[in-house]
Amino acid sequence: MILVLAGTKDGRNLAVEIAEQGYPVIVSVISQYASELARAENLDVNAVTLDIFGMIELIKTRQISLVIDASHPYAVNVSRNAMQACRDTNIKYLRYERAAIDLPQYDKMYRVFSYHDAAIKAAELGKTVFLTTGSRMLEVFKSAEQLSDHRLIVRVLPDYEVLAKCSELGFTPRDIVALQGPFSHDFNQAMFLEYGADVIITKNSGNVGGTDTKISAAMTLGLSIVVIDRPSIDYDKVVFTFNDILTNIQEVL
Repeated sequence: MILVLAGTKDGRNLAVEIAEQGYPVIVSVISQYASELARAENLDVNAVTLDIFGMIELIKTRQISLVIDASHPYAVNVSRNAMQACRDTNIKYLRYERAAIDLPQYDKMYRVFSYHDAAIKAAELGKTVFLTTGSRMLEVFKSAEQLSDHRLIVRVLPDYEVLAKCSELGFTPRDIVALQGPFSHDFNQAMFLEYGADVIITKNSGNVGGTDTKISAAMTLGLSIVVIDRPSIDYDKVVFTFNDILTNIQEVL
């Protein structure tokens, strides 16, 4: 059995492709919405959030022989837990890494290495900050003293739990954009313009995550851009293509 850790759409697509090759697959997702999407694709789904102990238990109970880590590039803890769980159970680990984009030259682009640094830098650049970083680290921006007198616009999935979290953190409906991306250049441009954004904050999630069109739209409008760099992780083994994944699967199974 192959366990695919799929924190993103391309992770679910990867699980489907592996299953279509005839391999038994269980896909692990992190939200009810993602679970529904995965089940609609006829995948065996684990929708329980896994810490390292839960991952080890799943590996043992489902007789997993290979873990393919296709989690989000910024999901550091998931990857570290997966690698350790594979070492502890003596099975193979494989990291599927989506490509980052090459950032263009732009005099209003600023690279930082944490969400906290992003909050501080954005506060210096404008009064209306458009967050396109997802819902998981919103507390950092809401609690940042430097942003206390700024307007924060947040773009998140239209998911009940996510919207409840936004409300609990103090975001008002006028400052919540609940839509599923990725979005085109024109759509991003219209949205940034409509909300009067001075600066956008994004992650380098690659073209799959829509980073390219966020940046191009912001550049067209002359907005400041804060990019949170990917965390640096020493993965046990990394591949970048589906063919490489198939080669590794054939070696294991």
